[in-house]
Amino acid sequence: MFTGLILETGEITSVKKRSGGAVLSLKANAVAQTAKLGDSISVNGVCLTVVKKSSNELSFDLSDETLRSTNLGSLRHGDRVNLEPSLSPDSKIGGHFVTGHVDTIGNIRSKTSIGDMLKFEIEAPAKVTHFLVEKGSVAVDGISLTVVDILKDSFTLVIIPHTAKLTTLGFKSSGDTVNIEVDILGKYVARFLQREDKDSRFMKTLTEGGYTNG
Repeated sequence: MFTGLILETGEITSVKKRSGGAVLSLKANAVAQTAKLGDSISVNGVCLTVVKKSSNELSFDLSDETLRSTNLGSLRHGDRVNLEPSLSPDSKIGGHFVTGHVDTIGNIRSKTSIGDMLKFEIEAPAKVTHFLVEKGSVAVDGISLTVVDILKDSFTLVIIPHTAKLTTLGFKSSGDTVNIEVDILGKYVARFLQREDKDSRFMKTLTEGGYTNG
């Protein structure tokens, strides 16, 4: 579990394809200093397990599914990625709860300046925007952000200069991809409402069909 508060950006050193997936390696500072083998690290919002570590380099195994369903499959040597270690019992809770399980890959449709802020419009399928709420939370490349507007096939968000400076969104532009994870609380609420609606329709069918007791 993560919070969406990025600790630092890391630099990709290699992505080596192999049967069934790939091995991703990156350089990091603060994250590498405290990481241990088996630790979970959020890399662009994807929960990965440390399988190898040197002084300032971490390596992770990527499955074919991860390569297909996230933007990690398009990474190349020298690319920057957002990094966050998993929550520990003494961690401060900020941002929102992020699982590291990406729902879809979004495309940056536009990036515009509003004073010293940056506004993004991100294209996303209905299966994702359905769970978004204006002023609610969403994780974009692992960053906890606030949804501004929900449009037909996209949503918008605004980032402050601090976020632009310390994460990859600062240098991404139109046409670039981002990993999107909707708020897990929204998923649970939607699931609960679906179940309630299903149960209600089932009871209505029983009643109208004359199957009530008595």
